[in-house]
Amino acid sequence: MITVNIIGSGNVALHLISVFQQTENVALQQVFSRKPESITHLVSSDKITTNYSDLKLADITIISVTDDAISEVSDQLPFENQLVVHTSGSVGLDALNAKNRKGVFYPLQTFSKSKAIDFKAVPICLETENEWDYSILETLGKAISDKVFKISSEQRQSLHVAAVFSCNFVNHLYQLGKEICDENQVPFEILLPLIQETADKIKTLSPLEAQTGPAKRNDQKTIEKHLSFLEDENKKTIYQLLTQSIQKHNG
Repeated sequence: MITVNIIGSGNVALHLISVFQQTENVALQQVFSRKPESITHLVSSDKITTNYSDLKLADITIISVTDDAISEVSDQLPFENQLVVHTSGSVGLDALNAKNRKGVFYPLQTFSKSKAIDFKAVPICLETENEWDYSILETLGKAISDKVFKISSEQRQSLHVAAVFSCNFVNHLYQLGKEICDENQVPFEILLPLIQETADKIKTLSPLEAQTGPAKRNDQKTIEKHLSFLEDENKKTIYQLLTQSIQKHNG
């Protein structure tokens, strides 16, 4: 049985709390939160603390807070020589205080409080300073996911940047597409099968092979029509930049 403490109550922390409590051979021992009311629907009150000094020792303490707060939280932990990990994709091991053994437990997924996640399909990226700690962290990762990877800080940084392009930027483009639909009284849901098919295609094709559209075809007449249609300068600039990038990648 692996005992776990979680520090934080944001999106990632809430999902980890939920999955750990449903997982055999994992015992969620304590959760630290400055806003205990945000987690009382998930955790019994006797497991919640608002004081670092009340934290008990656990096999793994997971710091799941904003990137800027990781170092501060790590400094305030009341114990030494324990395995302490964070969940950030863009922060290295050096953010953690050297009084404890360091590691990273990074679930590469987009998390929203209102949307349940199947952790079995979530890649868990792990890093530790020594092999013994990696073995413990790997056991925890495999308890909740079928996709566990040993990833260095440098590799994780590249993954995080790639994820921003592949997820955050793409989602923003959905928002721009929805605005265009709304402005022209067209239901955004009409685009959902297209969005789903686009996501499904790259399971069997490379993104380069899956690319379609006027930029790929170098259909300049359609591109000019679209640019003339767009009145918002921000959307027009994004359209032009993405068109140029697609054309560059497709010769």
